[in-house]
Amino acid sequence: MSAASYPILITGASQRVGLYCAERLLDAGQSVILSYRHEREGVQRLRQRGVLCLQADFRDEASILDFIARLKSHADGLRAIVHNASDWLAETPGEEAATFQQLFAVHMLAPYLINLHCAELLGRSSPADIVHVSDDVTRKGSANRPAYCASKAGLESLTLSFAARLAPAIKVNGIAPALLMFNQGDDAEYRAKALAKSALGIAPGPEVFYQTLRYLLDNPYLTGTTVPLNGGRHLK
Repeated sequence: MSAASYPILITGASQRVGLYCAERLLDAGQSVILSYRHEREGVQRLRQRGVLCLQADFRDEASILDFIARLKSHADGLRAIVHNASDWLAETPGEEAATFQQLFAVHMLAPYLINLHCAELLGRSSPADIVHVSDDVTRKGSANRPAYCASKAGLESLTLSFAARLAPAIKVNGIAPALLMFNQGDDAEYRAKALAKSALGIAPGPEVFYQTLRYLLDNPYLTGTTVPLNGGRHLK
């Protein structure tokens, strides 16, 4: 069976960048499977387009393994896995350990277990890819959200390890975006401050992420690399 016959799994694809990529891939004729935590309008829209939408909350080992079992009951192969699911949790006093454990589960344990248990599905496709979605914040650390930053940095380490482990059959790369798009409630002061952090000074939207994902999927000679997508933040 050709690679195009197998779907691409995108985790956390109910909104924003994940949803955009799912729709663009569908428009290009690529079948998609998505995971989502909360039912949203985007999930309903994709479901209407024939996408298999699997509810999942990657809060612990049991929930991750349950998702993997349900995925395997529906898919006999995968073209790629895009680990887009993410949590953005504040480290409130007295709850630091619980916050760290949840961020570790979503950003590291879920990709780790899904990669291990679904490598055989990817192995039926040629080419085959894994893409980890990290964050530009790992480049310099975060005084405000060290647990978030550490778990995303750990995901970048998994990129290197799985790239070595799964080569040459499966390419494993990452994308580390900075600001791509604002939330509806972001005020003008916040927007101006955020834009000033990069050399290019724009919020480009999700298309640049899709372009980077497409590049990683289409390039046959790239593995073990995390692509920075930050508009030149490292220059400021």
